Amino acid sequence: MPYLLPSDVLVWLLVAAVAAYGWYCHRYAHLSVPWARVFRSPAAVASAVVLSAYLAIGLLDSLHFRPALPAKPGATEKAYSTEVLSMLDLGLAQLRGRAEKTYSAPLATRSYAKEQVELPGGKQARDFPRLRFGGAQLQDEADWAEDVARRVLAGFAVAALAFAAFAFLIRWLRRRRPEVPWNAALVAVGVLLFLAGPAFALSTHYHMLGTDKVGQDVFYLALKSIRTSLVIGTVTTLVLLPVGIGLGTMAGYFRGWVDDLIQYVYTTLNSIPGVLLIAAAVLMMQVVIERNAEWFSLAAQRADVRLLVLCAILGFTSWTGLARLLRGETLKLSQLEYIQAAHAFGVRDSHILARHILPNVSHIVIIAMVMDFSGLVLAEAVLSYVGVGVDPSTNSFGTMINAARMEMSREPVVWWALATAFTFMLALVLAANLFADAVRDGFDPRVRM
Repeated sequence: MPYLLPSDVLVWLLVAAVAAYGWYCHRYAHLSVPWARVFRSPAAVASAVVLSAYLAIGLLDSLHFRPALPAKPGATEKAYSTEVLSMLDLGLAQLRGRAEKTYSAPLATRSYAKEQVELPGGKQARDFPRLRFGGAQLQDEADWAEDVARRVLAGFAVAALAFAAFAFLIRWLRRRRPEVPWNAALVAVGVLLFLAGPAFALSTHYHMLGTDKVGQDVFYLALKSIRTSLVIGTVTTLVLLPVGIGLGTMAGYFRGWVDDLIQYVYTTLNSIPGVLLIAAAVLMMQVVIERNAEWFSLAAQRADVRLLVLCAILGFTSWTGLARLLRGETLKLSQLEYIQAAHAFGVRDSHILARHILPNVSHIVIIAMVMDFSGLVLAEAVLSYVGVGVDPSTNSFGTMINAARMEMSREPVVWWALATAFTFMLALVLAANLFADAVRDGFDPRVRM
């Protein structure tokens, strides 16, 4: 049965809004030209490919449903599970359902911790037991290297076929849009394919990135964490944009006591340590959610509401930088001749703000929105690390790091969970930062690429 979480609704509304904005920009040259400048940058094209891969995984993880339970004899109505799954869970069912007892290293065939095992002669001894799923198809562990090499080559072969198909698509696109550096897109797609092909080929019979403390596949947890980062980075923007744009333009346009009041508010907010303010707000909302558990029929719904509450808190504490930028730009614009002429003709303030001020500060809004994304992704990781982030049942890079930090001091070190979260988060943040730099260069009228 399809099931909509509150964050799913916001995610798909955002997708529709971005599609509508793209169609609107396509109709007007003054809006499409800056974006054309953005996509003349090889770094922007390559980072857009990486971000598109993350976005595709996040959208698959935003299509939720409740699986049907086996029908009971004589039952007239179909019963559904209380567990909420996504289309990504359906595609990764093999990874999701292969839990081990505890830690296992990447591509290992035996557990990372010794247990009491029974030897063939009936004696008991402490040894590293064989995993239930990782490398279970091997009759002899001496064949491990050959089996891994064969699966890696099979993954490379599939990746090569997909790369060849994409190369033909690039040739067709190059004829239509020769100004776009399609070679950068081809290289980025090639890197992703030749990483993903062997990864999924190995994941069918091994835990490619190992398992965590409770035996869950780390590769599966990393893929599930992508949606949380995207929701934090995008939904938070929905909260901070209206507040930052409204207060920033009002402060710069009306000046006087309005400007003084708004400046006092954001100066006071900036004087409070950000992590402490967010932590206090999150802890208060946690108490409210725990005391009103009857509001939520499913555990997934409660975890999703907590995620949205975190987005709202981050948004209401992160608007000050955008408001300060827009205040300065609006102060400059309000002194220009056409604004003064509009005042002389008696045009209403709301009309001036909507028709003259907002369109001329839109480039600042777009630049700030794209550049704040990576900061918000990192903020979630920090907050989850200190225990005031998302719900513990929600997969995120912060919860992965928080779960792995205590294992860094043990001997031998369990390093793969932390390394996986760091690598996936680094790729996302780096791609977002490179794309943000290109957007800044494309939209800033003082910069010419």
